[in-house]
Amino acid sequence: MMISPWDRWYSTSCCLCCHVRTGTIILGVWYMLINAVVLLILLTALSDPEQYHLTSAELANDLDVMDDANMCIASAISLLMILICGMATYGAYKLRAAWIIPFFCYQIFDFALNTLVAVSIVVYPNTIQDYLQQLPDNFPYKEEIAALSNVCLVLIVLLFIGCILGFKAYLIACVWNCYRYVSGRGTSEILLYVTTNDTTVLLPPYDDSVSIPPKQAPPPYSTATA
Repeated sequence: MMISPWDRWYSTSCCLCCHVRTGTIILGVWYMLINAVVLLILLTALSDPEQYHLTSAELANDLDVMDDANMCIASAISLLMILICGMATYGAYKLRAAWIIPFFCYQIFDFALNTLVAVSIVVYPNTIQDYLQQLPDNFPYKEEIAALSNVCLVLIVLLFIGCILGFKAYLIACVWNCYRYVSGRGTSEILLYVTTNDTTVLLPPYDDSVSIPPKQAPPPYSTATA
């Protein structure tokens, strides 16, 4: 019997021997906390722009790093992420498979973006040096990093991004296994419900069947022909 790759990699356990439901709930709560902290920082910066105003003149540029419009967009994205993570957490806890789909789609989108970053570094390796030149002068180990060759920098960055992509792929697999588990659990409950109801209709309870009076026996053949 042929086994599909999806079934071969399917597992109900994830890191630290946790169940995929538990892992998805922990992951959703963790993402919610991160985005809640980011949202709190952005709202605080919007409420007091003079205190948190950061210009890229400090970063050797002329334009502002983030104006109010960009901060509002970032706040909206953080709020949307909190909603998506909350839906995934609720879906994993209440066995609602459809609620996990938005978070899974976000993971795929985030993985694709990081893959594009890795591809762009391979295609345009000089972008690393350009990025290093934009860093402030007081950035730790800036001169030592800039002294490395382009090949060494590309390998280090690709190794770092590769580790991140591997970790993100593992989290995607955990959420996908949770979705399959919840979907299979819901399907089995529906089949059990239908089977139970069909059995109830076809086979009435024993007490009801005993209480039904037997039908009157037909008259003897000789009496009917007389």
